Amino acid sequence: MSRLEVRCFSLSIDGYGAGPHQSLEHPLGVGGVGLHEWAFATRSFQRMTGGDGGATGIDDDYMARGFENIGAWVLGRNMFGPVRGPWRDDTWKGWWGANPPYHVPVFVLTHHPRASIVMEGGTVFHFVTDGLQAAVDRAREAARGLNVRLGGGVSTIRQALHAGLVEEMHLAIAPHLLGSGESLLAGIDLPALGFHRVRHDGTAHALHMVLARRPHPGP
Repeated sequence: MSRLEVRCFSLSIDGYGAGPHQSLEHPLGVGGVGLHEWAFATRSFQRMTGGDGGATGIDDDYMARGFENIGAWVLGRNMFGPVRGPWRDDTWKGWWGANPPYHVPVFVLTHHPRASIVMEGGTVFHFVTDGLQAAVDRAREAARGLNVRLGGGVSTIRQALHAGLVEEMHLAIAPHLLGSGESLLAGIDLPALGFHRVRHDGTAHALHMVLARRPHPGP
């Protein structure tokens, strides 16, 4: 069965996954871009966005693994775009241009119906109005045995953690302080949810932590 995993999710030292005041001008919130500098510098990110060069090494290894064995994604609506409320028209098709980096089906949580969008490179955005569990179920079916990546944002990951749906998380803790924004783990008891650290690697740009959920013991 497909696993639901969080990969390459960046946090500030003080635990925020996005800065305050998210908008079209600041899609990651004010100061949020700094959380992702470790990823932007990698060769994998540069190739993904049509660039050349980029750094290799530990950061790049994690960035590349973030896309391995992934057959579908689940995104909260804020990760798809800044539009709120009913869709005013069909012009907004994501932050990433005509060829988004996913190249697999992507299931976007929303309260407002919208027809699916076929993009270049194999990405198809489907809009799910009946909740997170339904989106995960559809993504697992679409993944055809591969894993499903939960891309965020913060509130979507928190909801999935509380529901016991996430089986593994890779968190990249960046050397930045935000002071406010969206806290990923405030009030969440990860050990009580069964998570334990299985790997950690540090670089000049991030501390990479991989947390996995222990399987429930058999009867």
